[in-house]
Amino acid sequence: MSLLHFRVKERRRTLRVALTVPLTVHGKTDSGERFSAQTISQSVNRNGALFHLEEIVLMGQVLVLVNDHTTQSMECRVVSTHRARDGKQYVGIEFLYPETNFWHMQFPKPGTRPLRRVLPTKASA
Repeated sequence: MSLLHFRVKERRRTLRVALTVPLTVHGKTDSGERFSAQTISQSVNRNGALFHLEEIVLMGQVLVLVNDHTTQSMECRVVSTHRARDGKQYVGIEFLYPETNFWHMQFPKPGTRPLRRVLPTKASA
């Protein structure tokens, strides 16, 4: 019996990159109280990020993300939340103004193949 393999089309506008950046997240709770939380990114792309957050946030909620390396801040919207097996909540966000290069890096275009490193041949003795 054969097993079918389905490939899911990448929905992101730019590819994700595993990058650890210290972040500060500012937002409001359901009751309207302001919160500020320290975290680090798990993965980033040009238009958003994924990170661990202990505060409960809702889909569509607007947060302010601060890159602690550059002190640059950017408004973002919560687009996904999920609990991992370890019980931690992970939040996916997208920037409201993705034109700004918040991560200060170039991202590969979707569909780009990874570069292959050419290994040097062994020198004969």
